[in-house]
Amino acid sequence: MRFVIQRVKHASVTIDGEVYGKIDDGLLVLCGIAQTDNEEIADKMVKKLCGLRIFEDSEGKTNLSISGVNGEMMIISQFTLYADCKKGNRPSFIQAGKPDIASPLYDHIIEETRKYIPGVQKGIFGADMKIELLNDGPFTIVMDSKEMFGA
Repeated sequence: MRFVIQRVKHASVTIDGEVYGKIDDGLLVLCGIAQTDNEEIADKMVKKLCGLRIFEDSEGKTNLSISGVNGEMMIISQFTLYADCKKGNRPSFIQAGKPDIASPLYDHIIEETRKYIPGVQKGIFGADMKIELLNDGPFTIVMDSKEMFGA
């Protein structure tokens, strides 16, 4: 599982010309699910995500988690995080989770995150989405479950 985490001043997702979700100060998370991922891995990733201390405290140090600043979160499914560009110029997505695995796992990630952060917005799995954001910092982190948990 891979998360690309961006601290944002605001973000929105538009689907079929309609704003489907939007947040103010918080995190935009692009979520890639691999064919080998499961709920146990998802739960570990969500716990780590919600505990990341990447917001500034009163002294300007990145010492607060999203709940410490009453931030919001938007989680967008993005299978392209598993693009393999080793051969040729056309990426392969063979490692990305197939919809029958990835879609329910994406829903699980949303549900688990809402246990920590009430203000969670999402996209629609598999939809053509347009994402707008104002990156704050910029501050972007990549989390990969294989690197973090060996899973």
